[in-house]
Amino acid sequence: MVVLLVVVAASLLAAQQAAPLPTRPESLKFAVIGDTGTGAPPQFDVGSRMAEARRTFPFEMVIMLGDNIYGSQTPQDFVMKFQRPYAPLLTAGVVFYATLGNHDAPANRFYPGFNMGGHRYYTYTRKDVQFFVLDSNAMDPQQLAWLDNALKQSITPWKICYFHHPLYSNGGRHGSEVELRVVLEPLFVKYGVSVVYSGHDHIYERIKPQKGIPYFVNGSSGALRAGDTRPSAMTAAYFDRDQVFSLAEIDGDDLFFQAISRTGRTVDSGVIHRQTAPQTR
Repeated sequence: MVVLLVVVAASLLAAQQAAPLPTRPESLKFAVIGDTGTGAPPQFDVGSRMAEARRTFPFEMVIMLGDNIYGSQTPQDFVMKFQRPYAPLLTAGVVFYATLGNHDAPANRFYPGFNMGGHRYYTYTRKDVQFFVLDSNAMDPQQLAWLDNALKQSITPWKICYFHHPLYSNGGRHGSEVELRVVLEPLFVKYGVSVVYSGHDHIYERIKPQKGIPYFVNGSSGALRAGDTRPSAMTAAYFDRDQVFSLAEIDGDDLFFQAISRTGRTVDSGVIHRQTAPQTR
């Protein structure tokens, strides 16, 4: 089966006046944050903005793209760099699903609030979406074999992968992880992965579909590297002047997305249409 993905997105100017997400009753709604764990005021601002957004867009889960805790990682750090910034969401029962970044201690996979179940990589399904969470710090043969089998066995229409290091990025500090791309992209293409999210570069960037797959870099939800984007021909949209989180809604064959700055400004929005191409003989 061949899957075509078509992205329709607003320009930055149009996005600022974009209509809200559809917020359909039976859709899957989630938020996306990356490189969060600073414990600094901007992280708290993003947390407050997320709680505000949830009043009209009732997401029940958040995916975390790594570097969830910077610096020391004592129990008190988890309070200051995770529990307090997102306290309204956690109190409301929102569930966070993390991947590990290069600043996260390996033992963080056992922290209950990250819902990793002690695993470096894992998968879970919500409605018509299966999420595949990878540890891009150590992409060893065992993990690749697990991913190959998990994707092969997946029967959901939507397959979303997320991990810390981006396969495609125009961030000036890090940029694309080409060696990681060489081993992961063939599997993504082979099994029809729908969307890929990463962090690591402290910017927001949406990449034009590469081999049919849209990629998002959402690594500025806590840490920010202002002015660090070096846009190229593969850049569909970017924002690197303030912290950003994203909202996503999947309903049928559509994934609607909205990237929102710390001040509440919509900096990117659009819809990804998932279309199944006719079988060829």
